[in-house]
Amino acid sequence: MAHSLVIVESPAKAKTIAKYLGRNYIVKASMGHVIDLPKSQLGVDIDNNFTPKYITIRGKGETLKALRDSAKKVDRIYLAADPDREGEAIAWHLAKALGLTENADCRVVFNEITKDAVKEAFKHPRSIDLDLVNAQQARRVLDRLVGYQISPLLWKKVKKGLSAGRVQSVALKLINDREKEILAFVPTEYWSLALRFAASEGEFSADFFGYNNKKYELQNRDEVDELLASIEQAQYVINKIKKSERKRKPALPFITSTLQQEAARKLNFKAAKTMMIAQQLYEGIDLPKVGSTGLITYMRTDSTRISDSARSEVSAYIVDKYGQSYLGQLRVNKQKNSQDAHEAVRPTSILIEPASIKEHLSKDQYRLYTLIWERFLASQMADAVYDTVAVDVVAGTKDALFRANGSTIKFPGFMKVYIEGKDDNNDKEETLPNLTENEKLKLLEKFPEQHFTEPPPRYTEARLVKTMEELGIGRPSTYAPTIDTIQKRGYVKLDQKRFIPTELGKLVIEMVEEFFQEQIKVEFTAELEEKLDMVEAGELDWVLLLKEFYTGFAKNLKIAEEEMQHIELKDEISDELCEKCGKPMVYKLGRYGRFLACSGFPECRNTRTILAKIDVPCPKCGEDIVVRKGKQKSFYGCSAYPNCDFISFDKPIARPCPKCESLMVEKYLKKGNIIKCTECDYTEEML
Repeated sequence: MAHSLVIVESPAKAKTIAKYLGRNYIVKASMGHVIDLPKSQLGVDIDNNFTPKYITIRGKGETLKALRDSAKKVDRIYLAADPDREGEAIAWHLAKALGLTENADCRVVFNEITKDAVKEAFKHPRSIDLDLVNAQQARRVLDRLVGYQISPLLWKKVKKGLSAGRVQSVALKLINDREKEILAFVPTEYWSLALRFAASEGEFSADFFGYNNKKYELQNRDEVDELLASIEQAQYVINKIKKSERKRKPALPFITSTLQQEAARKLNFKAAKTMMIAQQLYEGIDLPKVGSTGLITYMRTDSTRISDSARSEVSAYIVDKYGQSYLGQLRVNKQKNSQDAHEAVRPTSILIEPASIKEHLSKDQYRLYTLIWERFLASQMADAVYDTVAVDVVAGTKDALFRANGSTIKFPGFMKVYIEGKDDNNDKEETLPNLTENEKLKLLEKFPEQHFTEPPPRYTEARLVKTMEELGIGRPSTYAPTIDTIQKRGYVKLDQKRFIPTELGKLVIEMVEEFFQEQIKVEFTAELEEKLDMVEAGELDWVLLLKEFYTGFAKNLKIAEEEMQHIELKDEISDELCEKCGKPMVYKLGRYGRFLACSGFPECRNTRTILAKIDVPCPKCGEDIVVRKGKQKSFYGCSAYPNCDFISFDKPIARPCPKCESLMVEKYLKKGNIIKCTECDYTEEML
């Protein structure tokens, strides 16, 4: 008969841990929370120090009964939920439900699910950390106070189904504010001038820098023409060559936010998908001979710290595989607002190489594990070393200065394994030929080019996570669900992997901002996160935090209830007729923006998607190509569907291919945006 009961959240985690603990332990899964606030009501007694009204979650009664039955058969109970605030709250609820005393040493935590880590954790059980529990309770109650009191107000004043949230509204505000910036942006003209030279040992290009060694921006065509005229008969001479050595440090191991950002850039994963797959890798994967094995450390962390044992193992691996020169120095860069409670996200053992277990992982598990494994390995490797060259070319009587920069890799270091992705790639450096100072050059070609300043870019998922982290909005566990919520509500849509607020999203955030401006300020939300950290550290009473917040919030809520105007979303009549009954179609506003519906509703329930034309004829039948909505993203298809089945996930352009006259499309790539023929190999750079 087993002597101890261990309760974790999931069956996968239970299976992995049971293998390490042996037959004296029963390991059961609670399947996440078993006790929580009710869904049908606020669930918080505001007048009684914000006391939460916890209930057994519907459908979890049998699970809780089974756990109680198992608890009666053992001498000892261990609660091994995840090592964070939410895990501590799950353990606290279970402890109360199973009748454990408040100071019972029942809590077991580990950062990785490996044999050594699990066995060591069970040697040092502790009592439940009530500061962690209270920090989680405070967050949960705060979110209830905001979400369950503003949302019904929106239902009453606008329409059913709308919602607002403490963190989700701030994220939506960021996206909406960025859209306002883009719409208000006025582009400014500027020009660049590149010259192509022939030197004694090869060709190279240099860009105009300025006059008399001072930076100067060319504003218009007249200035470019004036510059070209001044250097028409000029002699081009290399004035200065500066050679130097530059080092590039590897990126630090992943934390939650950087993992989500890099998975979005390199794997095209949404934040929610990244966390779901990371959870699977953390809880355990069945491997031959060894069984269920945890492959990565806990994935909700804001620390780049690694353990001494992990550092020793990866150091030996680097020296053995690449040589001593590839071993880097230990680096730990503490993030701003970091709680530093756990290690970085890393493989539990660098010796478990991705290729060796590929056949035992799903495609997505393999890709994410490879990303984590390579990032961690590279983070402990030596800097990459570049030889850099800066060349100044002087021309004409006004001492017009043209500058070329080039670099070559002298020592690859960490780049032999992994290079961090970027949201935008603006690298323009080229490899330069051997050049000497005072060398005279021959001008081969001139490349004047007109440009316009561009508005700030819309948020990609990676950029939004990075911004939320930098501003202190939310914590590692909240980024993915926040982004997921604003998409599911239909407040934002993705276009070319960038967030655009829908009409519904704009309406909701503007109404919330009008009456709850203070509560959705970035600074206010970030300060609230810091106070929750203080609760966790035992430096602030969680009830006092709630009272302080609710004082101002309640005043705004009362004003909003009295002054928020009723908004009737009137139907706009379109020029189109219903193909079923002949009545006019009207524009409706739904979760995913506008759509067409028959004005004869409810007698006629015909609806139709609004198809935006892009003024490009279908290459198959000549009808208009329109934008269509798919399950994951928009695509381009023929308006004559289903009679014509043409589709393209890249945006077609009206200009035919100059080589074969076929359809050309815009292609957005990491190395730069191009226009590409759909039939032949013709490509050109997108201006």
